[in-house]
Amino acid sequence: MNPSLDTLRAVPARMIEGWNRGDAAAFAADFAQDAELIDFDGTVHKGRDTVIAFQQPVFDTVLKGSRLVRSEVEFTRLVAPGCAVVHHRFGMVMAGEEEPPPTRYFLQLFAMVWQNDRWEIATLQNSRLVSLESAMALDAQATT
Repeated sequence: MNPSLDTLRAVPARMIEGWNRGDAAAFAADFAQDAELIDFDGTVHKGRDTVIAFQQPVFDTVLKGSRLVRSEVEFTRLVAPGCAVVHHRFGMVMAGEEEPPPTRYFLQLFAMVWQNDRWEIATLQNSRLVSLESAMALDAQATT
């Protein structure tokens, strides 16, 4: 087993490279075959092939030319032999944008497993970073 934290830290960078090329297969390459991806809206995609099948049409249309930027791995931690977590933050810019607006920052929590002689993503939870003020403003809009 390779317990290298550097190896774990490299996983989000590879995902970002795939995203920035609009390549769903490269984006999902580190997912275990039976992995789960939970989008920021709570949608659960089960299995690497399902993630690819969902993501590629999105890359080809509404997210065409989007890029993930300002990537930062906050921490990596081995929690047991063959099990680790990675905490990652990033922003997203749409085609033509240079900087992400404050509403387009995200964090991800990866549950990683050592299998097939590499670290693979077992589960990836995406969360949108929204300030309390923004959340309250959205709640107020929803009730009017």
